[in-house]
Amino acid sequence: MIDARTRERYLGLDDPVDPRWGHVPGARSLPARENLAPDGRFLAAGDLRARFEALGVEPGTPVVSYCGSGVTACHNLLAMEQAGVGDGRLFPGSWSQWSADERRPVATSDD
Repeated sequence: MIDARTRERYLGLDDPVDPRWGHVPGARSLPARENLAPDGRFLAAGDLRARFEALGVEPGTPVVSYCGSGVTACHNLLAMEQAGVGDGRLFPGSWSQWSADERRPVATSDD
């Protein structure tokens, strides 16, 4: 799983929306905003690929992307395709759905 939210929200340091802060255990942080160059366009495919490879995502790696509500996560899925590492799936309910259920665990570190 990759988390498209800001690193601060992923780590549970700040979350202006949800009552529980953190991320899905086992998810890796890949802020969608960092897929963009200063001009607002996607980074070069090689640079995007390096971002995904740093998380262990290579062609054929199954990936589920989520964010706060399912919108920004789509940006990471597009970036995956642009990078040539394949496609992934969207967790539409994302963090808002996950964190709403008190029975689900929450993580606040990179473990």
